[in-house]
Order: sequence, then structure tokens, then C-alpha cells
Amino acid sequence: MSARDPDRTLDPYLLRVFCQLVAERNVSRVAVRMNQSQPAISAALKTLREIFGDRLLVREKDGMVPTERALQLAEHARRALEEIDQLTGGAASFSPVESRHTFRVGAPEYLAPVFMASFAERFRREAPNASLVVESLGPNVDFEKALAEGRLDIVIGNWPEPPERMRMSMLLEDEIVCLVSSRHPAARRGLTEKQYLSATHIVPLPYSLSQRGLIDMHLAGMRVSRDSRVIVQSFYLAPYLLPGTDLVFTTSRHFARFYANLLPLAIVASPIAFPPMRFYQLWHDRTQDSESHRWLRRLLLECGRNVQ
Repeated sequence: MSARDPDRTLDPYLLRVFCQLVAERNVSRVAVRMNQSQPAISAALKTLREIFGDRLLVREKDGMVPTERALQLAEHARRALEEIDQLTGGAASFSPVESRHTFRVGAPEYLAPVFMASFAERFRREAPNASLVVESLGPNVDFEKALAEGRLDIVIGNWPEPPERMRMSMLLEDEIVCLVSSRHPAARRGLTEKQYLSATHIVPLPYSLSQRGLIDMHLAGMRVSRDSRVIVQSFYLAPYLLPGTDLVFTTSRHFARFYANLLPLAIVASPIAFPPMRFYQLWHDRTQDSESHRWLRRLLLECGRNVQ
């Protein structure tokens, strides 16, 4: 067989002829299947042999058999045709059960105990073959850029002023409360506004440099501030530092309830009428009409409605 001809072009038609020849092992049957003449299929086989530098099919007494090289190429050719069909056939319908897609969600840590656990359970039930990556948001994460570039599919947050450039829907609304040690005087008597402002507070670092937190923004509007004596990197860590201390942690009720059931802590009503903490999901306009993303957004919305 002559050497491979690198100047010949392998187009979809030749790929289809090749796949049919490997499957049928008969030029005449392939011609009938593809509604082509036998000379046309023979000419295509000749071109394929020149492109690959291999005979591809050789004659035996009972017909033709593919060469070892042809068998090696067959699976690659089938996958290439599938990719071409997807490119030219329009958007494929999305089936959560069959999907092997990897979905990436960015979220603040304090959603994990209740909301994200519910979401993960629903995700696994509806899309058992798909993958889920949950990334923690932090001050160094440019989530708008990540959404625009496709590195994240959805971002969840509780911005006082959600970014206007993104698509958005509200997932849940939650009351703001105070979490304290069960031995803290406030656990029995509650807190007055004066006591709240003079207390020592534990405050997590913000997860967005471009957005001030809801609590500090509201206090600034009142022209007051709290004593942020202990600052921690992680929301997960904050509840574990409360037992036996005089610290106050201001957070959402569903987050506080989760840790109050695990640790010697008490939930106290906030003496300041903070606005409710609203959690949103954000996505980029490029995924607005995607079936898989619509499914993901619906799943998040339904989980948000079920958070008590």
C-alpha cells in the first residue's frame, strides 16, 4: 500500500462511507444503504485508502474484512460523526437521567448545611450520571467573569444589590438572627439594641470585594457600627468559636438553627430590624435558553422553596 496522502481531505461523507464499509464489509450493500452507485462507493474507498495509507478492507473468500488499522480507526470515526451531527443538528434535548454533564455552582459557605444538602440530594436523584462541582465564593473570585467564561454555571449569593448585568431569580428569603453561646446572658434575656451594638461580634470575611454585607450596610445606614472583634475566614468556623464566649454571631435563621442543633448554642432574636436576607441565583445571558441550565435553575428554585 502507498504512503498516506496528507493533502487529501477527510470530509463527513467519506467518514460515513468508511463506517458503513467497516460495518457491512460489502461495497454493494453500502451503495444501497447510502443511495449511491457502486462505482461511487468504490471511488470513496480508494480515496480513504490514500488518505490513511492502508488498504482498510481486504478481500477474503466470503467477502471483505477490515484491516487492523481500519478497526482501530472505526471508533474514532463514529465519535467524529456524532460530534459533527451535534454541531449541525441543532440543540439536542436534555435528559437529566442520561446526562453526563458537569455542572458548576458557586455559593457562599453558609448555604451548605441546609440548602446545598437538599440541592445535592435532588441533583443525585434526578441526574445520577451527571457531576456537580460546588465552589466556595471568596473575595478573590470574580464570579461575573466566571459566569461569562463558562467556568461557573450558576452563582448563589445574598447581595443587598445584586449585579444588574446578570440574569437573576430569588431562591429564598430568611430572617436574620443572633447566635450565641448557651451560657451567654443573652441566651436567657435576649439582646437590646444598645447591648447588641456594645457586644463583641464574630464576623466572617466578605465573599465579594465589590459588595458590602447586608448587616454592615444596614448598620451604616443607621450611622452606627458593631465591634467586629473576631474575624474569621470561614462561615463554618464561626459557630464553633461561640461556645463559652461572649461573642455574638449575626446570621440567617436556617444557618443558625443547623448549628444550634449541633453545639451548645442559642438563637436570639435580633434587636435591630434588619431586612430579610434574600438569596439569589445569578446566571449569564449566554445560558438563558439552555435546556440543561433551565433544569438546574428549576432544581435550585424548588430546593429554595423547601427551606424552612
